Amino acid sequence: MSYPPRSPNTQSDDDRRRLYNPYKDLNIPSQTLYKLPTAPEYLFQEESIAQRRSWGENLTYYTGIGYLGGSILGSAKGLQQGVKAFEPADSVKIKVNRLLNSSGKFGGKYGNHAGIIGLLYAGMESGMVAVRDTDDIINSVVAGLGTGALYKAAAGPRSAAVAGAIGGVAVGVAVAGKQVLKRYVPI
Repeated sequence: MSYPPRSPNTQSDDDRRRLYNPYKDLNIPSQTLYKLPTAPEYLFQEESIAQRRSWGENLTYYTGIGYLGGSILGSAKGLQQGVKAFEPADSVKIKVNRLLNSSGKFGGKYGNHAGIIGLLYAGMESGMVAVRDTDDIINSVVAGLGTGALYKAAAGPRSAAVAGAIGGVAVGVAVAGKQVLKRYVPI
């Protein structure tokens, strides 16, 4: 594997490193300084060029975000249901028990559903990138369509079509919103 030749304006590896003394906070006289890189390190040069997560990272990310978001929303709904179920004669222990039971019930249920949706979406999006050999908005929208349709496939073709359309539109809006934020909101 050959690397591109270094231009005269490119900094050398030693210029891009920072000096580090591990003993500086211990007040120990030491002259040992280590040169640490300031840029991320990659095993292969191709990894530094890629601006996209791998399929495994994508799968883990979307599944985890889906589960966490669904659990939070489900717990909020469970708290609401638990408060509605209060009776005047309930003690504090019974009220706390109702809140914990209902938030756990709805949190786990919503978290599992959202995690499955994230898993399906990540798999389909990574599959689309592999099949089409490009990373663009079409992959995301088609993955959203497929995820919605596959998630509701057991409910019948009409439900699958509606859920697919909702998934595709939701992903399209999310991707377009992300592009607008990148372009117009300075970070």
